[in-house]
Amino acid sequence: MPSPLKEFRLPKKLSLFDLPLLGKSLSAILPASSLSPIKKSRFIVEKIASGQNPVYGINTGFGSLASQKIPKDKLLELQRNLVLSHACGVGEILSQEEARAILFLRANELSRGYSGARVELIEHMLRVFNSQASPFIPSQGSVGASGDLAPQAHMALLLIGEGNAFLKGKLMKSSQLLRAIGCSPIKLEAKEGLSLINGTQAMQAVGGLALSFAYRVFEAAQKASALSLEALTGTPTPFEDQIQKLKPHPGQIEAARQLKHLLKGSALRESHRTNDPRVQDPYSLRCLPQVHGAVFDALEFSRKTVEREMESVTDNPIVFPNGEIISAGNFHGQALSFAFDFAAIALTSLGNMSERRIFQLILGQAPRLKPFLAQRPGLESGWMIAQVAAASLASENKILAHPSSSDSIPTSANQEDFVSMGMGAALKLKKILNNVSRIIAIEVLCAASAMEYHKPLKPGLGVLSFLKKLREQIPPDLQDRPLSSEIEKARLLILDGYFD
Repeated sequence: MPSPLKEFRLPKKLSLFDLPLLGKSLSAILPASSLSPIKKSRFIVEKIASGQNPVYGINTGFGSLASQKIPKDKLLELQRNLVLSHACGVGEILSQEEARAILFLRANELSRGYSGARVELIEHMLRVFNSQASPFIPSQGSVGASGDLAPQAHMALLLIGEGNAFLKGKLMKSSQLLRAIGCSPIKLEAKEGLSLINGTQAMQAVGGLALSFAYRVFEAAQKASALSLEALTGTPTPFEDQIQKLKPHPGQIEAARQLKHLLKGSALRESHRTNDPRVQDPYSLRCLPQVHGAVFDALEFSRKTVEREMESVTDNPIVFPNGEIISAGNFHGQALSFAFDFAAIALTSLGNMSERRIFQLILGQAPRLKPFLAQRPGLESGWMIAQVAAASLASENKILAHPSSSDSIPTSANQEDFVSMGMGAALKLKKILNNVSRIIAIEVLCAASAMEYHKPLKPGLGVLSFLKKLREQIPPDLQDRPLSSEIEKARLLILDGYFD
């Protein structure tokens, strides 16, 4: 992961792995070099606003009301009404990390100078961001086209002093928050309300953050699977280079390379190299490069899509330097919807395979392992119900993995007749990520317990290092006990990058 950045200069070219940093104590500035294109696009908007020709988003209504011409003396009211009326999100609120990412990402796009927003608006957004404030944003209400209108309207409420928000984790009225940081509510001028709520920033923030953590879950799954292979006395022969060269998917090659590295120098492997009657391992061990590699390739495709979107202009209409203002569809979230669905399907498979390895670990058929890894099977249940929990999570993921992008429902009196459901894809990716992180946590703990029965034999050097780090935080205990807290602690260690 990249090292924390102290300051972002807008417009910023972002990596997916910058997103978790936006929820932390960062500052952002609008340098002098960015002012010219912003002021130029603003001049174009103001010229149109002072004229008579109707231009969407500046002096007209919105959506199917676009044919309604708005008089000049009502343009400020138009923009304020847009934000107020569109702030109709429902459901659980987004995390403060997600909400701050939306605020930053929108400011970052406006700073490119294709939206016609004033310098004053962008600087106001940055003052709020730099104060460690976070908008209060309900998670549901966006169909992923015409921008993430409802979530981003809630973000805009904070800027105009309406609704609620968080300051350093404390919930308060937005007007109170602005006073506390020495700011006044901003009055939105022509097009600025629309410029705040149009775009795919809510999708980018929610799905992108989940995707950034998916890489940590993937790395943990690689280490967990290597630990399980050792505990099940499996063979690393299927990971040999000559095999991967015959099916050279980049992820497969990389997954096999990592597994070989983790398993190198295993005394446990040497102990069963000869006189082992087994011919092949189950697919959940033997096909690790093929499955985990495909998961990695899917994550890479999704990452590149998100990073490309974060560099894009997703507003409508778009203000061009030559004076043209063109209505188009860059706000449509189809690319992100596909990307998040693809990542969700891949993570579901990652969790499914992990659950199968947990099942193999508790089956009691591998050398030296008792049923359910219990010391006294029958009197003790060991990891019996932990596998049931993993199965429950894996099954839920199969339901959630249904593609959001395969759905659409017309909105805005059929003006918006095909939508992406990209925000839904982002939200369910987050849910699947959390489920898979728990499945991998169960596998890690289950495989680590299985390794206790192989002592004094040691696993591969990479696996041994992983196991030692785990045991520094969660000591071994072979007695029956409540496992929930250990599972949750292992999950948080995974998501925090402790094992990286």
